[in-house]
Amino acid sequence: MPLARSLSVTSLSGLEEWDEEFELEDAVLFEIAWEVANKVGGIYTVIQTKARLTAEEWGENYFLVGPYVESNVRTQVELIEPTNPVLKRTIDKMNSSGCKVYFGRWLIEGSPYVVLIDVGFTAWSLDRWKSELWDLGAIGVPWFDREANDAVLFGFLTAWLLGEFAAQSEEPPHIVAHFHEWLAGLGLVLCRKRQLPVATIFTTHATLLGRYLCAGSVDFYNNLSKFNVDKEAGDRQIYHRYCLERAAAHCAHVFTTVSQITAIEAEHLLKRKPDIVTPNGLNVKKFSAMHEFQNLHAQSKSRIQEFVRGHFYGHLDFNLDKCLFLFIAGRYEFSNKGADIFLEALARLNYLLRVNHSDVTVITFFIMPARTNNFNVETLKGQAVRKQLWDTAHTVKERFGKKLYESLLVGQLPDVAKMLDKEDFTIMKRAIFATQRQSQPPICTHNMLDDSSDPILNSVRRIGLFNSSADRVKIIFHPEFLSSTSPLLPMDYEEFVRGCHLGVFPSYYEPWGYTPAECTVMGIPSISTNLSGFGCFMEEHIADPSAYGIYILDRRYKGVDESCNQLTSFLFQFCKQSRRQRIIQRNRTERLSDLLDWRYLGRVRLQLSATGFRYPRPASVPPSPSLSRHSSPHHSEAEEDEDERYDEDLEAEKDRVNIRQPYTATKNKTSANLEADENEDDAVANDKI
Repeated sequence: MPLARSLSVTSLSGLEEWDEEFELEDAVLFEIAWEVANKVGGIYTVIQTKARLTAEEWGENYFLVGPYVESNVRTQVELIEPTNPVLKRTIDKMNSSGCKVYFGRWLIEGSPYVVLIDVGFTAWSLDRWKSELWDLGAIGVPWFDREANDAVLFGFLTAWLLGEFAAQSEEPPHIVAHFHEWLAGLGLVLCRKRQLPVATIFTTHATLLGRYLCAGSVDFYNNLSKFNVDKEAGDRQIYHRYCLERAAAHCAHVFTTVSQITAIEAEHLLKRKPDIVTPNGLNVKKFSAMHEFQNLHAQSKSRIQEFVRGHFYGHLDFNLDKCLFLFIAGRYEFSNKGADIFLEALARLNYLLRVNHSDVTVITFFIMPARTNNFNVETLKGQAVRKQLWDTAHTVKERFGKKLYESLLVGQLPDVAKMLDKEDFTIMKRAIFATQRQSQPPICTHNMLDDSSDPILNSVRRIGLFNSSADRVKIIFHPEFLSSTSPLLPMDYEEFVRGCHLGVFPSYYEPWGYTPAECTVMGIPSISTNLSGFGCFMEEHIADPSAYGIYILDRRYKGVDESCNQLTSFLFQFCKQSRRQRIIQRNRTERLSDLLDWRYLGRVRLQLSATGFRYPRPASVPPSPSLSRHSSPHHSEAEEDEDERYDEDLEAEKDRVNIRQPYTATKNKTSANLEADENEDDAVANDKI
């Protein structure tokens, strides 16, 4: 989405004027990032998911450039000879000059070409290049900052690669180089300083200083224009990193970021307004039938229920069929990720559910990696007890079935009183006694190294949610990434998300937010904020986000207590939904996945921003119980089926039409006409309830 063009140093010489139109076959795209075939954070997901579409568009002229990490290369990259003759000459020349550069295919969707540079092999040049960097821009990199040292090596080597490629080209080349984040930014600065014939793009996914400031619990967004950026960076000992990032932003021909909220941040902290906002997407895999992803939800939910049965053994006094699974996941940044406000909202939700005598139980998972030394013994014991009960039930069932079979063979109806003998009752009683528990179910699934200072555990102690029988809200803190090989909760992240009912991400600092985006693609409703890139994007393109299961929490214009009350309201309203209403909402959420598809983002993003398209409010029955005839979940599903006439296929077809033809027929409507349309939609919705 284009923004106002900011002043940059694009007037610097070095880049010849290109024809307004030229064949894509004559251009070469290098995409440069530290996370190419090297998973560190979210940028890895960005590059990995869009590689297929970019490779399809650019074909043999698309090359990803990243660091050579042997452990990753062994499992992710197929090393081959370069297919491009110019690039082959370039790599050969660099290798003969004391570098180690590898070429191969990254074994992901699209199988893009990768150029991997071994920065450690040229570490002998570090001091010389640091000196050159100081002469170039008076940026001094301390010896103890290993990450910044790697950035210096990587920057000089990528600039060397691009310069050598231009020199080896027989005709004046059309080279585009796209640099991600400050770790790759020095290469861009060197390209401009050396006046290489390279068109440069720099994308910041989050500003360095912004992340540090938010972690320090400052009133960030209300004071953006007041920060002394040089002093703040110096106080946090990241001034050299900040300088590299800011230099890359100012030297780039095109400066981009991933969300409007980060664009505002970059304008104030990096002192340049981004030229364009390019939201992040995902590879969306659509199912041939709508019910397929609902079936996957049911299957994954049953696996989570099995874990819950073991974790709460001895205190399983709630109905699992009326149990909602909520989760928050991401880096363990307690305030930035909104875990603080989420815990407070859970305490208030617990009070509301208890005073309203709700039979709904909420189990909330915190999936945030922290320092641990092993699994909690009590947690492992719970899963062992559950398995033992399952084995006991099967043993008794087999004995019962054998007696029933023998009775039927002789033509007699079984005497039920004799089907279970004394030994069977003894086995079952012993199993029941084994489930007795003197302590409460544990909050944390692992032994924490810093239990007394852990922010989540300390907040749990403060609000008093200890998984007691009286509490309607239970908490499970899993301080480790999910894995299908785990002996505790053997599920990968995608499968776990599919089994949950709601993702909660009340972040204070979230430049984009892949976690709610992944929920949307899998048809799981989520709560985000207007301080996250994802939340702003959805607010911009959806007329009524909550109707589609995208709840946007206001953390920008409201205080902490007001935001906490709003979050509590969202959670309480969600708990009041019936099962049918949740199914309808999941269907709507899943249909929004097209908005996050890289193919869609690449095709119509500019059209969307130019026309102001907003995904319309659904015309059928609202999923929110506050708007429907039934204001509580106590009515039977039979009643709902009889009263609510909901045509899923008709609604889905309307949404497909809207997203494929974004706001063209109605863009000249007046505000009065639009208001009339909304009133008509409301009338249709009321008729369908």
